[in-house]
Amino acid sequence: MRIVITGAAGFLGSHLSRYFIEKGHYVIGIDNLLTGRIENIQDLFKTAKFEFYKYDVTNYIHVSGKVDSILHFASPASPIDYMKYPIPTLKVGALGTHKALGFAKEKKAVFMLASTSEVYGDPLVNPQPESYWGNVNPIGPRGVYDEAKRFAEAMAMAYHRYHRLPVRIVRIFNTYGPNMRLNDGRAIPNFITQALKNKPITVYGDGKQTRSLCYVSDLVRGIYKLLLSDINEPVNIGNPEEITLLELAKTIKEITSSRSKIVFKPLPVDDPKVRRPDISIARKKLRWEPEIKLRDGLLKTISYFKKELK
Repeated sequence: MRIVITGAAGFLGSHLSRYFIEKGHYVIGIDNLLTGRIENIQDLFKTAKFEFYKYDVTNYIHVSGKVDSILHFASPASPIDYMKYPIPTLKVGALGTHKALGFAKEKKAVFMLASTSEVYGDPLVNPQPESYWGNVNPIGPRGVYDEAKRFAEAMAMAYHRYHRLPVRIVRIFNTYGPNMRLNDGRAIPNFITQALKNKPITVYGDGKQTRSLCYVSDLVRGIYKLLLSDINEPVNIGNPEEITLLELAKTIKEITSSRSKIVFKPLPVDDPKVRRPDISIARKKLRWEPEIKLRDGLLKTISYFKKELK
């Protein structure tokens, strides 16, 4: 296949690009490098199956020749990023999605949207099935990301219903692994960086809020299966095993043999108390579930962070 991936220099985009190339496909990567990093895809420039364009996909997208699929993964994705870039986050979710959908329609290509568990907001249901409509504050500080993704889903489904465009909507739950930025702002990069530097490990609230953490290779495998399926409705891809943030901090401290102390700070506004996917649809229709155990994934991620900190 000939694949276009927006956000190709980001954490997930870079892993997807690599995975598709390893599968024998040709990848055209697009990224404006607002939060993506060329370092994430540096090795891919050596292959004849990859080309890259620094470009903002809120503008008209043009790629010559046949395109089989477009994966729209462009967006700031961590709270620290979308609070720093609130308007670009809204624009890439709205205008960027519209441009990418129009491009997919022009090319008669399959369109895949990187959605997020954040569409469920601070959920009142646990675990969260795809049928749950969510509990989102549209005007809170996190609303720029949550509502951008909710709008993007609505736009994708409108193109599917009105233009009969084949769409794939992956609701991505917390994912971690190599290529995350040290200053990403999310729990795992924060905890690992602080632990390796023997600095205080910052836990927000009482640390009893939960997350479900999926290693990136498992997620990418699930995304690939979803792309090749015929499912047009949203599908949760994530790890259904729950862990509290305090347990996670203690685990990372122990693995790194860190001398850090765990300190507590106030919980950010609208921070979700629970986050756990119901992956019944992925299990049944995609024959997918995560395989990498948390400790094994953390060891690989910590190894990457050690190299980055040198």
